[in-house]
Amino acid sequence: MAAQLEQALAKLKTTGVRMTPQRHAILSYLLDSMTHPTADDIYKSLESKFPNMSVATVYNNLKVFIESGLVRELTYGDSSSRFDADMTDHYHAVCEVCGKIADFEYPPLHDIETTAAGQTGFQVGGYRLEVYGVCPDCTGVTKH
Repeated sequence: MAAQLEQALAKLKTTGVRMTPQRHAILSYLLDSMTHPTADDIYKSLESKFPNMSVATVYNNLKVFIESGLVRELTYGDSSSRFDADMTDHYHAVCEVCGKIADFEYPPLHDIETTAAGQTGFQVGGYRLEVYGVCPDCTGVTKH
């Protein structure tokens, strides 16, 4: 994770983004987290270290990270956005009971973009694939 943090810091530096202690902590938290946290989750985790930091500070920094290509925002209708610092090609499994999001690997579906463009006339810029179900914690079943 240290290498990933160093790469992210270097990318921010080249775009002229000043690294504050709060920004560093938020970025580190995202890179260490596999839970796809909300802005509120991040705030609650860091507020003891940064008592003067507000939720707005977290949102503003997340916006900077998104614009810099370091973080992906996952939106789900009316519920809070979740944030993912893993920018590699991967997919998500979403628990319909507790909302947990887990990453899983599967070969990229590049044909889907071509097919969608051909059938709709859209200029397709990307796609997001998620599967929905019940996580092991909510079913009481352990992962094999």
